[in-house]
Amino acid sequence: MKLDILALMAHPDDAELSCAGTLLRAIAQGKKVGVVDYTQGEMGTRGTPEIRLQEAQASAKIMGLHARENLGFADVFFKNDKEHQLEVAKIIRKYQPDIVIANAVHDRHPDHGKGAQLTVDACFISGLQKVQTTLDGEEQQAWRPKNIFHVVQSRYLTPDFVVDVTPFWEQKEAAIKAFATQFHTGSEESDKGAQTFISTPGFMEFIKARAREYGQQVGCQYAEGFTKSAPIVVDDICKLI
Repeated sequence: MKLDILALMAHPDDAELSCAGTLLRAIAQGKKVGVVDYTQGEMGTRGTPEIRLQEAQASAKIMGLHARENLGFADVFFKNDKEHQLEVAKIIRKYQPDIVIANAVHDRHPDHGKGAQLTVDACFISGLQKVQTTLDGEEQQAWRPKNIFHVVQSRYLTPDFVVDVTPFWEQKEAAIKAFATQFHTGSEESDKGAQTFISTPGFMEFIKARAREYGQQVGCQYAEGFTKSAPIVVDDICKLI
C-alpha cells in the first residue's frame, strides 16, 4: 500500500503526542497515513512491550490509520548503523510515502534525536538504486520521500511551520489516552505503578499548553509544530497564507 504520509518514530506514543492532530487532519482530507514505531518502549518504567503494542493498535483504530507497524528495535540501545538503516529503508520502500515525519532533531530522550537521524539517513539510502533490499522474497524498488519533517517533543524548538489541529484535538487526546499505562487518564490503570515524567496530570497539561502556544502564534486554538530538513517547494506562494 502506498502512503501519502508515514510517521517513523522511536517509541509507541511518540506520534500521538507530537503529530496526531496533523495525521488526523490529513486522514480527514483523504490522505493515506501510517505510523511505524522503531521500538516497543520496553525500557520504560510503566507497562510491558505486549501491552504497549496493544495500546498502539488501539490508538491506531482511534486515529483511523491505514497502517501501523513496530520494527522491534532495542529501546534505548538501537543504533544508527547499516543494519538499522536497511530495515528502515525496507519500510520506506514498502509504503513509498511522499512525506516522512520523524522525531525531533534533538530532545530530552536520546532515542528521539538518534531516531531522527536514522530516519534521515534511511530516507537517503532508500533512494539509492544500488542498495538492494527484499520484502517477502521480492526485490524492492528504490524510493525517496519528497520531504522529511521533524516534530517538536519535550524540548522547545521554534517551528518552521505549524498545523492547525483545533478540530481534531479531542480525537488526538483520545489517541494519547489509549496508552493508559503511560499517561494520566483518570482511570485505575493509569494510576498504577511508579509515577514518571510523562504519567502525571501535569504532563498532559504541558502537551495542551504547547499546542495552545503554537496555536496562539497563528490565530488558532491548537497547533502542532514542525521543523524541516530541506526547503519546501511551492508553486503558489498564496498557499503559504
